[in-house]
Formats: sequence, C-alpha cells, structure tokens
Amino acid sequence: MKYTPQEVIQFIQEEDVKFIRLAFCDCFGRPKNISIMPHELERAFKYGIAIDASALAGFGDEVNSDLFLHPDASTIALLPWRPEHGSVVRMFCSITHPDGTSFAHDTRGILKQAVADAAKAGFTFSFGSELEFYLFRLDENGKVTDMPYDQAAYMDVAPEDGCENIRREICLTLERMGIRPESSHHEEGPGQNEVDFRYSDPLSAADNAVTFLTVVKTIAARNGL
Repeated sequence: MKYTPQEVIQFIQEEDVKFIRLAFCDCFGRPKNISIMPHELERAFKYGIAIDASALAGFGDEVNSDLFLHPDASTIALLPWRPEHGSVVRMFCSITHPDGTSFAHDTRGILKQAVADAAKAGFTFSFGSELEFYLFRLDENGKVTDMPYDQAAYMDVAPEDGCENIRREICLTLERMGIRPESSHHEEGPGQNEVDFRYSDPLSAADNAVTFLTVVKTIAARNGL
C-alpha cells in the first residue's frame, strides 16, 4: 500500500511507532540511515532532515557536506524484527543540498532521472530481480568464516538444503514489509541461495533490493550466521 505524508503521520500514531529510520545508500550502494522521533516527522516531510555527510565517502568535504534527507511516504515499512510495542518504521529518502537542489550522488535520484529521461524518449522498462546470497558459519568469536552453512546443490531439498528455514523466514519477513517474493530455492554452490521477484518499476525494484539486503543480513544474524 502506498501512503501519503498525512497517512504516514496517522499510521505512526495508530501503530505506536516510536522510531522512524530515514534510509538512503552511499555512493557504493551501502545502506545508511538516521533515526528520528515521531514528533520530527512533520518537519521531515516539509523541510527535510539535515545531516552532516562529511564522513560518507564521495558525499563531499566538510565545507560542502550539509545535506537534507526528504522521506518518500510511499516507501514506509514496519521493521518486523523490531519490538511490536514502540515499533520502528523505515522510509527511503531523496537527498538535496540546503538550497533544495538535488544532490548529484543521490543514487535514488540518479535512477529517477534515468527513468524520466527514458520516458521522454518514449521508453518504459521494468526490473525482475533475481537476488542471490551465501550463508556462512561463524567462529567461536562471532566472526564470519569461509565455511558454508550447508553442502547442498541446485534446488536440493531438506535435509541436504540446510538453508530452507532461513530462506522461508526471509521471504515471510519481506511479505510483512509489503514485498512479495515470487520464488526461492537453493543455488548451485554450498550455502548459496536465490530469491526471485516479479517485474516492477525500476525505483520499486531498487528499493526492494536494498530492503532485501537488510532483511537477509538481519535474519542471518538472528540465526547465528
């Protein structure tokens, strides 16, 4: 479901949301965020939330590092792994300079512009993502090893497929966040997995891919991987 800013404010009140993550990606595609309290949300929609991006690689030096995050209400999602009371939601953001002009390294903004340029030329396109990941065991100190979680092969089933329950948890978590996987299975390599998604518009597909990355890492960590 797509929300308007006013609907988001109402949703925050009704769902006992206490923290709002304003999310974006750096120049290398790494997810980043800051959290604000509900009383700051109206200001966030109206003016944006200021950040100092000087420590983010590629985002500018200390003189030019003041940027603003502007949440996209249509991307709101509850984080199912956070507490039910005092819930946490996430919204993706566009990034601007203090004067309101677009930040050149805003990855979401770059994609939006590419889609707009394609539309002007008479083209529309969709993305159908096939996202893969590996699961590795941790050592006694909680550090990642090079030991795969299982030795299963392509489309194997349990008990050979030791990743089955983790993929299931990932897919169910995505559904609770409003993202519907099309299929999932074990891939060719040990510990290798794939989740596929139906075609969607480029921005939604990209947002979903970033969400997928966060969900996979979160569920893996909760399972000791």
